[in-house]
Amino acid sequence: MRQNRYALVATTLTVVFAISTLSLCAAEKPWIRHTIDDSSRGADGVRLHDVNRDGQMDIVTGWEEGGITRVYLHPGNDAAKKPWLAVTVGKTPSVEDAVFVDLDADGNVDVVSCCEGGTKTMFVHWAPKEKEKHLDPAAWKTEPLPASEKKMAWMFCVPVQVDGRDGVDLVAGAKGKRAQIGWFEAPEDPRRLADWRWHPISPAGWIMSLRTVDMDGDGDLDVVTSDRRGELRGCRWLENPGPGGAQEKPWMNHWIGGQTHENMFLTIADLNADKHDDVIVAVKGNGHLWLMRDSEDRAKWNPFYIAMPENMGNEKGVAIGDIDGDGRLDLVQSCEHAGGDKSGVVWLSYDKSPTEKQWTRHEISGPEGIKFDRIELLDIDGDGDPDVLTCEESQPVGGRRRGLGVFWYENPAK
Repeated sequence: MRQNRYALVATTLTVVFAISTLSLCAAEKPWIRHTIDDSSRGADGVRLHDVNRDGQMDIVTGWEEGGITRVYLHPGNDAAKKPWLAVTVGKTPSVEDAVFVDLDADGNVDVVSCCEGGTKTMFVHWAPKEKEKHLDPAAWKTEPLPASEKKMAWMFCVPVQVDGRDGVDLVAGAKGKRAQIGWFEAPEDPRRLADWRWHPISPAGWIMSLRTVDMDGDGDLDVVTSDRRGELRGCRWLENPGPGGAQEKPWMNHWIGGQTHENMFLTIADLNADKHDDVIVAVKGNGHLWLMRDSEDRAKWNPFYIAMPENMGNEKGVAIGDIDGDGRLDLVQSCEHAGGDKSGVVWLSYDKSPTEKQWTRHEISGPEGIKFDRIELLDIDGDGDPDVLTCEESQPVGGRRRGLGVFWYENPAK
C-alpha cells in the first residue's frame, strides 16, 4: 500500500512538472517574425516616417554589404505581414545609416544616407516630384553632399532645424580617425549641395546614437549622444548656443554618464514616472545603464544598472514601451553575437519597481538571428499593441551570410 502511495505521489509530481514545463515553454515561445525584405545583404538600421501621409509609418534602411539604400511603404494593416513594396533609392557602398527628410521642402520626402568604410561620404537621395513614380528607382536622384566627401566614417544623421533660418539642417556623427559630431548648415537653396557648410561641435570616438532634445528648457534643440570608444566615450549632451550663435559659439559638453563603459544605442524615456526624462543605454558587458535625471538638479544623473538576462548575445539596442498593456513601461533589448542557444531580442518587465536590478526576461526572437540593430516599437498591424521592428545582418540564409533582413515581430499580447 505504501509503495502504491509513493508511486501515486511520484506520478502526480511528474504530471505537475510536465504541465509546468509545458506552460513555461508556451510562455517563452518566440514571437512570429514577419519579413519586410531580405533581398540584399547587411540590413543596418531602421528609421521611420509617414512618407505618403496615409497614417502609417514607412521605413528606410541602408544595406551595408549590399551597398544600397531602400525605402519600404507600409502596405496597410491587412497586408503588413507580407513583404512590403520597396524601392532602391540609390547605391551607397558601406552605408551605415539612412534617414527620411524633406530636404528641399517640396512636399516629397527625400533620404539622406551616411557611409563609412572607404566611401566616407553622405548622400542625398532626391525623391521624384511625381507621386506615381515614388517606387521607380530610376526616378530618384542620388548626389554626394560635398562638405562630407571623404571627410570621416559617417555613422548617424538627424534632421533638425539648428540655426532658425533657411531649411532643415543635418546633425551628424562619425567614428574612427578624425571623427566628429557636427551639423551641416542648410543654404537658402537646399538643392545647391555645394553650398552646405559643415560646423564641427565636438570630437568623437564611435558615435552610436544621436538624439535632438531640449535638455535645458531654453527652447532650442540640444544634441544627446552615446559614444562607444575613445576619450569621450559615454553618454553626454551638447548644448545648442541658440540661433545666431550656433555657427560660431562653442556647444558646451555636459556629461550624463557611462564614461567607463562601451556604450551602444540609447533611448530617452521617463522610466520611473517622475516627470523627468531619463537616458537608458545598452552597455556592452554590463546590461543596461539607466541614468536617472535628478528632479532638482538638471546636471545630476543617478546611475542604476538593470542586469542583462541569461542566454543572450552582447548588448546592442534598447527601446522602452508598454509591451503587455499593464500600464508599466517595459524594456526591449536587441543583441549582436547571438544565435546558437542565445537569443537576439527579448523584452524585460519589472515586478514592483523599475529599480529592481534583475527584471523578468520574456522571449521575442528565440535563437534565430545573430547581429541585430536598432529597435523601433510601433503598432504595425493595427491591433492596439506595440510590435517590434528591427533588422539583422549576419544570419546565414539560403547558404549565404546575408542576414534576416528587415522584419518585425508580432506582439502576441492582443
